[in-house]
Amino acid sequence: MSARASAVAVAAGILLSRIVGLVRDRAFAHFFGTSDAADAFRQAFKIPNFLQNLFGEGVLSASFIPVYARLRAENRHEEASELGEAIFSLLFLVTSVLVAAGIFATPWLIYVIAPGFHGAKRDLTILLVQILFPGAGLLVFSAWCLGILNSHRKFFLSYAAPVIWNVAIIATFLWKGGHQAEEKLAVTIAISSVVGSGLQFAIQLPTVLRLLWPMRLHLRLRSEQVRTVVHNFFPVFISRGVVQISAYIDSILVSFLPTGGAAALGYAQTLNSLPVSLFGMAISAAELPAMSSELGTQEEIGAALRQRLAAGLQNIAFFVIPSEVAFIILGDVVVATIYRSGHFGTDAVTFVWTVLAGSGVGLLASTSGRLYSSAFYALRDTRTPLNFALIRVALTLVLGYFFALPLPRMLGIDARWGVSGLTLSAGLAGWVEFTLLRRALHARIGAVAFLASRIARLWLAAVVAAVIGYGLKLVFPIKKPLVLGPSVLIVYGACYLGLAMLMGIALPGSLRRFLRR
Repeated sequence: MSARASAVAVAAGILLSRIVGLVRDRAFAHFFGTSDAADAFRQAFKIPNFLQNLFGEGVLSASFIPVYARLRAENRHEEASELGEAIFSLLFLVTSVLVAAGIFATPWLIYVIAPGFHGAKRDLTILLVQILFPGAGLLVFSAWCLGILNSHRKFFLSYAAPVIWNVAIIATFLWKGGHQAEEKLAVTIAISSVVGSGLQFAIQLPTVLRLLWPMRLHLRLRSEQVRTVVHNFFPVFISRGVVQISAYIDSILVSFLPTGGAAALGYAQTLNSLPVSLFGMAISAAELPAMSSELGTQEEIGAALRQRLAAGLQNIAFFVIPSEVAFIILGDVVVATIYRSGHFGTDAVTFVWTVLAGSGVGLLASTSGRLYSSAFYALRDTRTPLNFALIRVALTLVLGYFFALPLPRMLGIDARWGVSGLTLSAGLAGWVEFTLLRRALHARIGAVAFLASRIARLWLAAVVAAVIGYGLKLVFPIKKPLVLGPSVLIVYGACYLGLAMLMGIALPGSLRRFLRR
């Protein structure tokens, strides 16, 4: 499977998963809005999610896939299978211990992520964390499946598997939503999340077992390949942990803001993660095994990486720039279309829009930065991304505190708008990290082709299309979100594509083929 086809498979799986995820989030917004229960659930999910992110997809992609893919490229298939088996055994051991310890340590962990929560809100958060922790362990095993499947260039199943997790939660909302008080419903949804995590792992397991059959569980810690993965694991673990610490800084700060802050941040992050996953993650995930499999001299590998990076960055920019502009200029339309229902009213739409606009500032940097990090991981360099991630966290801490807490007081505005300051500061820090990654990689493999005029034309096309969309929003006769939103956003997308073609911008190959059909 070519890198282009791989990226399409990843994007298709992610798109399906994200669409169902948006349905899940809409149900969440309908029943919880920006209430205390919504805040508690959003914060509770961050602790087990921390475990999933550290031991899951991101770390395995950077430490396991390059070694496994290289063994397969060299036709050392038996050693590759033994490596996959050993890594699962190691993950099972470590994750089981951490899940058990996390359940017992939850009351103290709450002081770390939500020191501003008190009383019933804090008690509910503790209960939800203890329920959700086992599900995080199951999602780690699901991420191991993803690593195996991606290395065999089987992308769709691994990225579409979260659909079943979302469906389990949606089904629970349909079953119990409206029949239970918010606090009890939050507990029921947490239980369904754990069940869905198990289903997500189970749906991938048969295919993985066929690829590794006969599968034997053993540690093989003395294996050279296992030692290489473990050696790579810790810098990536720390790097990924640093990124998670950045998110936890936001969690800590938002817990001191008024009710609804944590929920608004969660809703905005869900929307912001859509283009990050569809374009940044899809392209980076497809390119990592391909870049890791490049063989030849240092100059030949560098030339291949430059070519892959140039093509990947162009595709990312084409899709992410209009997403960023839409979040900033048409964010209220986007938010209302997805969430405006039940307890999620007009005021909540405006609130989440401002948070989403802040996160949009760093969207292009975060998606492009993923691809640069993948190139470093393919070169077996895990320390350079770590160093720059540390700088990013330091900036997030300083800027996040200032933008979230002192700045609203200085401006004399409602304290809850500090949530928008959090996402804005994270975006600015993301641009700094991207600039450092780009400069360091260019110094190592040579400059990657960059067409500044193309980027400028993409921005111009997106802004003009957004202005047209905004004008349509003002005059459109039907104001119902599920009618107004799709109408405005479809026109916006069509105008962007039309303007891009008029400006002579080449469309990505996958999009050209889709439009032909």
